[in-house]
Amino acid sequence: MGHDDRILDGITVLDLSTFVTGGFCSAMLANQGAEVIKIEQPGYGDAIRHSGPPFIDGESPYYWTVNYGKRSLELDLKNPRAVETLYELAADADIFIQNFRPGTAERLDVDYESIAERNEDIIYLAVSAFGQTGPWRERSGYDLLIQGMSGIMSVTGEPDRQPVKVGLPMTDLITAMWAAFGVTTALYRRELTGEGEYIDLGMLESALPWLTKQAGQVFAGNKPRRMATKDPVLAPYQTFETKDGYLNICILNEKLWWELCEVLDRPDLAEHEHFETNADRVEHIEELETEIEATLAEKTTDEWIEIIAEEGGVPAGPVYDVEEALDNPQIDARDAVTEIDHPELGSVPVIEHPLKFEHAESGFDLPPPLLGEHNRTVLRELGYSDAELDELEAVGVFGTESDADD
Repeated sequence: MGHDDRILDGITVLDLSTFVTGGFCSAMLANQGAEVIKIEQPGYGDAIRHSGPPFIDGESPYYWTVNYGKRSLELDLKNPRAVETLYELAADADIFIQNFRPGTAERLDVDYESIAERNEDIIYLAVSAFGQTGPWRERSGYDLLIQGMSGIMSVTGEPDRQPVKVGLPMTDLITAMWAAFGVTTALYRRELTGEGEYIDLGMLESALPWLTKQAGQVFAGNKPRRMATKDPVLAPYQTFETKDGYLNICILNEKLWWELCEVLDRPDLAEHEHFETNADRVEHIEELETEIEATLAEKTTDEWIEIIAEEGGVPAGPVYDVEEALDNPQIDARDAVTEIDHPELGSVPVIEHPLKFEHAESGFDLPPPLLGEHNRTVLRELGYSDAELDELEAVGVFGTESDADD
């Protein structure tokens, strides 16, 4: 696959972020052809490199999942010469990403004003927990905190039990997707106006638009509650127990409800006064669950999938574990999980991104980089000679031996 076929070919991204928010954003951009230069702390790198166990030959596979397609450059931003090198890179870049706590970029002289002084066309993205303004702006924050403060945990879990966080770093990923959307729309605006842009993105605000139906309940004067897998406005729309496992059934309208009753051979449910409409079923959801599970207990999950989904055409599916989710006939047919050559490990798995364009290519050309793997390559492309690179190394631009030991 060549860069010429990808939508963001020719776009250069400097990513100073750590962990998931900025990292997944820049991975999305790399997947569409952008050149992403990952600026890392010398000797230690992005903290996500050290998230584990598990580790594979010293590398965190969690790190891989948000860093495909990038190149790694160590820069000690406390070293003035390293900051000058960053400025040189920024002068030719299109997008600049950082997720420092508000005030840190200013102390390091890598804030928007400092970067825009060298490149007025830059798209500068500042990601933080609570945004650059407001009474909580200086607080640090991570996914767990934001899941709690955004209302997500209040509606996740079982009734009358402890709130539960979503098992994924959900608000990190939500924020990352807003970030990718923000910088690409800013790039489009730059095409129209010729102007660069500064984007202030807070994780807490990023999560709120995703509340949707729960926010709708609040707007209507209701209090959303934890309902396990049940849905507050649709029924049946939940997980049910079968003879040997679990099954999800999703009924969004009356036609599907009648079809479900038919394939379950339960015409009595369709005629029951408590289940006649969706509103009736939501009101009597516990009674409905008891009736459906009594029938589902008669067969295995696979048998019901064949009856309900394959033969009946009603939306239903198994509850896979993660290994099954990554390896099944549908995922295999779509090449959603592949492999890429790694400089030390031979090959590593890649979860491909899902956009499949008719008239453009996408995908990762590079594996997740080793720390500092491209120190010299990136700056050599900027015009540095080997002698100049030796000098930068000598003055600690790439860190010192003590950095590597820390």
